[in-house]
Amino acid sequence: MRNIRNVKKIYTVIVSLLIVQIVIGSPVDQRPATDANVFGHITNAETGEHIPFVNVVVKGTRIGTITDASGHYMLTNLPEGELTLVASSMGYEKEKVDVTTQEERTVEVDISIKESSITLAEVVTTASPTATGFRYQPDDYFSGEQIQRRSEPSFGEMLNGEPGVSMRSFGSAPARPVIRGMDGDRILVLENGERMGDVSETSADHSISLDPLAASRIEVIRGPASLLYGSSALGGVINLMTTDIPDRWDPGLTGVVSTQGATMNNMGAGFGRITSGGETQAFTGRVAYRKAGDIETPDGKMPNTSMRNFDASAGWGINNDNVTGGLSFSISDQNFEIPESMNNPDETVEIRAQRYTLQGRFGKDIDHNFFNEAQLRFNTSHFSQDEIEIETLPDGSTDEDTELEYDQYSFNSTLTLQHRPYGILDRGALGLNINAQNLEIGGDEAYTPGERRFSIAAFSFEEIPLTNMLRLQFGVRLDYQFSQTVSNELFPDISVTRNSFNYSGSTGINIRPAEGVEIGAQFARSHRNPMVEELFADGIHIGAGVYEKGDSDLNDEIGHGGDLFITYKRGIFELELTAFINSFSNYIIFQPTEEEPKDGYPVFEYADGKARLHGNEFSATINPAGGFSFNTGVDFVRGRRIRDKEQNENLPFIPPFRTRASAEYDFGEGWLSANVNIVSKQSKVASGEDSTDGYTLTGFQAGYRLNHRGNHVAILRVENAFNERYRDHLSRVEDRNYIMPGRNINLTYRCFF
Repeated sequence: MRNIRNVKKIYTVIVSLLIVQIVIGSPVDQRPATDANVFGHITNAETGEHIPFVNVVVKGTRIGTITDASGHYMLTNLPEGELTLVASSMGYEKEKVDVTTQEERTVEVDISIKESSITLAEVVTTASPTATGFRYQPDDYFSGEQIQRRSEPSFGEMLNGEPGVSMRSFGSAPARPVIRGMDGDRILVLENGERMGDVSETSADHSISLDPLAASRIEVIRGPASLLYGSSALGGVINLMTTDIPDRWDPGLTGVVSTQGATMNNMGAGFGRITSGGETQAFTGRVAYRKAGDIETPDGKMPNTSMRNFDASAGWGINNDNVTGGLSFSISDQNFEIPESMNNPDETVEIRAQRYTLQGRFGKDIDHNFFNEAQLRFNTSHFSQDEIEIETLPDGSTDEDTELEYDQYSFNSTLTLQHRPYGILDRGALGLNINAQNLEIGGDEAYTPGERRFSIAAFSFEEIPLTNMLRLQFGVRLDYQFSQTVSNELFPDISVTRNSFNYSGSTGINIRPAEGVEIGAQFARSHRNPMVEELFADGIHIGAGVYEKGDSDLNDEIGHGGDLFITYKRGIFELELTAFINSFSNYIIFQPTEEEPKDGYPVFEYADGKARLHGNEFSATINPAGGFSFNTGVDFVRGRRIRDKEQNENLPFIPPFRTRASAEYDFGEGWLSANVNIVSKQSKVASGEDSTDGYTLTGFQAGYRLNHRGNHVAILRVENAFNERYRDHLSRVEDRNYIMPGRNINLTYRCFF
């Protein structure tokens, strides 16, 4: 509690400093009345078309305006003399024009700007279909060398420790990201903007069916992102982007190869991609393989945590005057163990999963008065997963029983139509999404029936630029969903259908009151339908190691929340402070019960009730001269189940308060860095949930870059350098009396050619 009070004091000071900076940098306009004016139009240099909503400022001052719907602008009461006008807009090159102003005189200056094909790195396209670069909720991205520095066996481990992001761990393979204390299908993990078609969101023992080596870019949205990707995205979206469908390429043959090794689990991994590019078409293929043994902890090996992954893909891309996009086909094959039982070392649980996926993406410019661009994406996949119980017999042979089988066919597709600026609206988008899946569940311990689900949704995303400093966003999504249970041997008579019409919406504001300062806020309503496990589970889930009990009377989750962030980027400083609060009706909780264990497994149940989650994140980066940089940050979330004023309870599996700091020296040919992560004790736990002690982890990293017949990067990482003995509060392995991994030395090499 003392830590949280101190952090709140720090936040208050930081916010006060930001406000002071904004006020100091935004003096009241006291310019003398010169009546020197400039007006004109901003046009496309190639087509001559008038361009609306272009920022026009006087260089070296804070005098500026924005063009109206007809591309017209006007600057009044300007200083006399030689001035430079700067016109800038997303998707266009910045243009500067000199002008001479005189008292009581109006000058006409038309400015032509050229279209730019440069994609700004800071634009997180997952947050907006128009990629305008204006933010309404916190987001982040990782690409290129950033991904290499974080290379891990799973995306959960890769993103763990980023602001607001932790991981649900059950060994390395099934580690999955958790955002602001929310897990499961409240966090959508996408592949190239579409649902992946696996079952990683349903349970802690299920993994994301894509190897991290295949990702070329990762985008993270914190907070409700339900407009574009589905009403269940209460906590956020993680979009794993690959280049299986090449969108830009160099002519000829290019590629990348990489290898990785780690001591903590004797892991070895390799990856290769090759692309053959022509003038308008390209073909690409990739393959990845990873194998690891049991995790080593300070107390010895954590049994039954080995893994093996194989990924491969082949793709085709096209880019000409008529259409851009392409197709890809990929295969994922995963085998990993789960620590099933402490009492019987002769029994293990192994999960074997395969996914076959066909993806497509096609875009086209449209010559229409209102719409100007269309994009169609789709992902169709067949996913199967077997949970095998393996018993070693006295004679050394093994006996295998398939306790649980998943077999799922899924199709997900999104059509997005972008429109031109119209009236008060900037570029916006209208879209249609279709999702269909057929999930059959079998095996000796099929603890839940299968499900057949179909949903169709329409959404709109719009922005209104009020000034060159102030912009509004609003949107709405309408969903219709039909679901029906699919019977199996243990649920032979079940036949339940559910129909629901859902709506979600958001409104946001973006303010840029001074150079380097950005403020964003969003208020959203979200909606989530219960999963089939939450409704009908009644049996042993052998991989998760619990007896699960569903409740068919569960209602849909309704969430209302707000996000606020303030960023300051100027000179050597980069600061970001965020705050969020989310209140839910019928929040579904997976919680332990006081029932006696059934067949040796603890009984967990799904129950709903009112809940509230709130918290903060803060990060600061200092980049002084000479290649040095320093980073620090904190984040915390508090989750409560709301009953009444005297009987509120803590939600289970809520991340504890965390502090992080790092220092790096980049000397061009390489870099050296050190980091420390301090995690506080988590004593605010739910009924029946164990608390966990605090701990400190220290790490070091060194990298070397070499440009000789290719671009070579070698990275050496030391994690948990002092072999700290600790438990992660979100680890499901912790419930089985195991601690987390010990010291790890990781070596990564990647070469681009």
